[in-house]
Amino acid sequence: MASIVARAWELARSEGIGGITLRALARQVGMRQPSLYEYFDSKNALYDAMFADGNRQLLERLDGLDLPEDPRQAVKLFMRTLAEFVLEDGARHQLLFQRPIPGFEPSPASFAHAEEFLARGVDLLHAAGVRDPGDVDCVVAVVAGLVDAQASNDPGGDRWTHHLDRLIDLHIDHAQQRSTP
Repeated sequence: MASIVARAWELARSEGIGGITLRALARQVGMRQPSLYEYFDSKNALYDAMFADGNRQLLERLDGLDLPEDPRQAVKLFMRTLAEFVLEDGARHQLLFQRPIPGFEPSPASFAHAEEFLARGVDLLHAAGVRDPGDVDCVVAVVAGLVDAQASNDPGGDRWTHHLDRLIDLHIDHAQQRSTP
């Protein structure tokens, strides 16, 4: 199944995430379309497997980090790594973070990988003094906005993402000021 999902990612990169068809995927993997139903009972089941795979790839990337002891620096490295991961593959970016497929909802098992990623980020933010859920949401929104702006307006560049560390500093400083009595 992993090789089929890998081919589905290749197809998504060439045809767009919404352009995947089971017929084209079957051709890519050298089987007939009905044979794919042994692995995926629908196109949404394929997207679910891809969603889980993409999030596992992200978790593996994060597992490879040697996070600094300083919590603020750890947050910055985590978020820079996330941004790099997202920007290196537009199809994966769309499926994991933009939900472009009408009617597709990840299964609880697949979504658990995304929740694990988010929990890791939240833990780092908490260690850096960002504890209010609204402040955490603001950091998530800023990072997502920078990544989307980068992907849309300067692919391959760093016009927006080079502001990431500065904006993280601003949000952490602000969150710490708000929580100090």
